[in-house]
Amino acid sequence: MAGTREPSAEAGGQSIAFRVNGRDVVVSSSPLQRLSRVLREELGLTGTKVGCDAGDCGACTVLLDGDPVCACLVAAGQAEGCEVTTVEGLADTNVGARLQQAFLTHGAAQCGACTPGMLVAATALLERNSAPHENEVMDAIGGVLCRCTGYRKIIAAILDAAVKDAGVKENGSAGGAAISPGAGAAVGKRLVRLDGKQKVDGSEIFGADETPASALAVRAIRSPYHRARFHFGDLAAFVRDHPGIEAVFTAKDVPGKNCYGVISKFADQPVFAEREARHRGEAIAAVVGEAATVEALEVADLPVSWEELPSLSDIDAALAAEARLIHENRPGNILVRGRVVHGDVDKALAAADEVVEAEYETGFIEHAYIEPEAGFARRVGDQIEIQACTQSPYMDRSDIAAILGIAPERVRIIPTAVGGGFGSKLDLSVQPFLAVAAWHLGKPVRMIYSRTESIVSTTKRHPARMRLRGGCSKDGKLVALDFAADFNTGAYSSWGPTVSARVPVHASGPYYVPHYRALTRAVHTNLVPAGAFRGFGVPQAAIAQEQLYDELADRVGIDRLEFRILNALDDHTPTVTGQVLGEGVGIRACLEALRPKWQTARRDAAEFNSNAIGALRRGVGVAGMWYGCGNTSLPNPSTVRIGLKRDGRIALHQGAVDIGQGSNTIVTQICADALGAPIERFDLVSGDTSITPDCGKTSASRQTLVTGKAAQMAGEKLRRAILKLAGACDCATLLFNDGGITVRDTDKSHTLALRDLPLDEYGYVITSEATFDPPTSPLDENGQGVPYAVFGFGAHMAEIEVDTELGTVRVLKVTAAHDVGRAINPTLIEGQIEGGVAQGLGMALMEEFFPGKGENLHDYLIPSAGDIPPVESILIEDPSPIGPFGAKGIGEQAVIPTAPAILNALHDAIGVRVRKVPATPDRVRAAILAAQKEKVDARG
Repeated sequence: MAGTREPSAEAGGQSIAFRVNGRDVVVSSSPLQRLSRVLREELGLTGTKVGCDAGDCGACTVLLDGDPVCACLVAAGQAEGCEVTTVEGLADTNVGARLQQAFLTHGAAQCGACTPGMLVAATALLERNSAPHENEVMDAIGGVLCRCTGYRKIIAAILDAAVKDAGVKENGSAGGAAISPGAGAAVGKRLVRLDGKQKVDGSEIFGADETPASALAVRAIRSPYHRARFHFGDLAAFVRDHPGIEAVFTAKDVPGKNCYGVISKFADQPVFAEREARHRGEAIAAVVGEAATVEALEVADLPVSWEELPSLSDIDAALAAEARLIHENRPGNILVRGRVVHGDVDKALAAADEVVEAEYETGFIEHAYIEPEAGFARRVGDQIEIQACTQSPYMDRSDIAAILGIAPERVRIIPTAVGGGFGSKLDLSVQPFLAVAAWHLGKPVRMIYSRTESIVSTTKRHPARMRLRGGCSKDGKLVALDFAADFNTGAYSSWGPTVSARVPVHASGPYYVPHYRALTRAVHTNLVPAGAFRGFGVPQAAIAQEQLYDELADRVGIDRLEFRILNALDDHTPTVTGQVLGEGVGIRACLEALRPKWQTARRDAAEFNSNAIGALRRGVGVAGMWYGCGNTSLPNPSTVRIGLKRDGRIALHQGAVDIGQGSNTIVTQICADALGAPIERFDLVSGDTSITPDCGKTSASRQTLVTGKAAQMAGEKLRRAILKLAGACDCATLLFNDGGITVRDTDKSHTLALRDLPLDEYGYVITSEATFDPPTSPLDENGQGVPYAVFGFGAHMAEIEVDTELGTVRVLKVTAAHDVGRAINPTLIEGQIEGGVAQGLGMALMEEFFPGKGENLHDYLIPSAGDIPPVESILIEDPSPIGPFGAKGIGEQAVIPTAPAILNALHDAIGVRVRKVPATPDRVRAAILAAQKEKVDARG
């Protein structure tokens, strides 16, 4: 197993003439070369993205003589004499320009990796049908996958563009966005995302979109087995005998530590395996050379011999007494345990009026971001520079420094735009291979994962096996919950310790549970490592706890929503860790916001079912959630620096990597209002580690809270410095002009001529820097303490339709109420909610990865546009006294309650529970048949 790409088309270029975006071009290429490669590599039109090279994702969609095609499936020779239109050419057409503006207005572009394909497919639709219906829009974009948006804002944007002659109305439609609010008025506005233009015009730079001239290609050689011993032959002779190959690097070539990991205490993953590979897809070597030679290389030619060994493929096998140890220093193959205990669970359950026991199981889930991992590296003297897609530049810097055996200050990480991450791009991918190759060769090197390589080698959502016992009183009050879970963490630690620590804190749900015990284990197997995926294990726990609470409600005859409202946490009720949250506990408000819709939906479903003649049945389900923002009982700081320039503009140095969630825009809105400056005065300085302070990793729903708070503090600090310089009071107004600031006090006005003032060490007139670290405390041996400073809360209601003969489930609508503290940008928050709903729907009904099978986006299914129902977002603003302007996070929160709400609706519709998810048609049908047999057996 190997490669960045499959072997390239046959050598021997010939002249191929065609038109691109209205201009004539002639390229020299093999007629069998992919058109996508020609557009990107030879014509520099990198707006056309490559997500799979198989026609599965649609990111490379272009127009060929007006028809949408996947450029990765079109041979360059087929374009001879044709007109090709890419995303870069859409602005020159009336339809394309309208669509680009509509995408901005509606927030239809998040990470931006699918956006070019979506825009091109939509252009083809509107060129032939100027007034499409929603179903026609969904059909038109059905071949383009999106993992971020949940499609609904894309659909709305296309429909909007269809009815407008030109432009958009500011705040003109629900979910629309404003362009330029006044000074001090950015927070709360539907601001068009600041990095949106380059996402819709194709100019955004992702990991594969930029590389130095003459960069060599890097290709990893990977284990084809789940566990295998290997031996290299004469690699030096191999290099000599293969012109165009410059080197083959193995573990012996790692200058520093052949070990890395996102949590240093548990670091255990090698750059290259030594002697034995612990999972399928693990790298054992890297081949470096000219791109065409490296891509065409037959892996079988490499002198390496393999001996497949017995592997541990599941939790039970790994925990067996006779199981061999995957890591010698981890007894029982247990990476780590988690524990939260409060009260006397056994006694409380024994005294409870009703007790329910259940077991639930979830599988591996692939992140399936549209952009595969990619980047380049070069050595600059005694330093290394790496430009790549990543969620955590400073963490990358630390690990690369250790791998190369150099100081962190000699490593520069330059994050590109990130085409979706959801947690997996917190871990290193291409970076170590690039670093080792560039360091040794002194030449620039480039690496791009194929879709298969990405799926095979990168982290997944943890499979979980959860056992619960819950009890309540006859009046519906929860009295106890006993929760135990094992998580399959795969061959290496990754974020296994975080999942094991976070889940016990959250497995109660957002409810008061006076007696509680939650015990977790992360278990090693010989499978792909499991890591961070939008929620760090909490979505899995919610699937179990929320279904169990439905069963308890039914046992005592209480409405399922009212049961949750009755038990919901409030400002003064302690959580299972003993923390009293104080202000900002909005879970009851979220649940109550669903009440009228819940009552109507339940009544409508009952009426539908009472009149049903065929196989269709409808159901309604609800689920609550809570999620702690930031690290669990650990330091979690972000530092933001802002500088006032002589021209009156403001440089915002903030390293929060925007992976589509909108931090570039949100953090700027917060900083602008804290300073009292118009947002258009800001220049965003990226997360480049050489010029931007550390804002921590983009994960755990922390950037709005932590980096946003640091930006607020820095903005307020700069404001105070300006007022002091002008001798004005705190109530003064700042008017930013070109080259100056007018400070208006109550009875006077003073202008600061910035061009006349000296510059500081950073090259600014005034520099302000602030650091924020949320106040938490360590958890004791029973998990008691303050794990998070701020929690987000939410509740989802799902309405579904089940075909009892086929076992298929169709989600009709999701209503999502979320307490966001303060909605800094409602459009972006809605986008996060809708995207979370889509991922939750996939988790509930279709997504499961089996290592060694389905390593592509054809066999591994994620929701497409036609799978996602209308989503109604209800934003509750119960401000946090800690968050910036009261704001909380939303990224992870949005996915957590969707799957359990759908699964509860499934039970509501047909009276059966699917305890192993996803609830695929075969599992649903099997559950129906089992329930029917049980009824027959009971009668007979």
